[in-house]
Amino acid sequence: MTPAVRPVIGWREWVGLPGLGVDWVKAKVDTGAKSSSLHAFDIEVDGATGVVHFRVHPIQDDDSVVVDAEAPLVEHREVKSSNGEVEVRPVIRTRAIVNGQDVDIDLSLAGRDEMGFRMLLGRSALRRRFVVDPARSFLGGGDRFSRPS
Repeated sequence: MTPAVRPVIGWREWVGLPGLGVDWVKAKVDTGAKSSSLHAFDIEVDGATGVVHFRVHPIQDDDSVVVDAEAPLVEHREVKSSNGEVEVRPVIRTRAIVNGQDVDIDLSLAGRDEMGFRMLLGRSALRRRFVVDPARSFLGGGDRFSRPS
């Protein structure tokens, strides 16, 4: 796709993660971050099966909604956080719905309670798929998955 025909997304978007049971999560589109990250807790890697079990609070500032999820471990990866610290995180691969398009993405799992968004959508997920307009938000709407009004 040439840039002219790539769909435009804003600096924040609703993202569905149907393979994880997450209908929607508000994500910051972060072209400065190479990889994507999802807030997760109670993260456990089953060494025998290679499956990561974790829990997600998909709604910002609301810990009452909890989604139990699991996915095959792709790898453990060193990730540099926004404060410059490097940590090793489990990485999974899952399908994301962004602006109505299905996108396979790698997600590192990390505690993001202190961050403003439950998910970062990094440039690896965006490359050759979307054009980002930093002056706009939620261009993808929520028609492919339910989201709050």
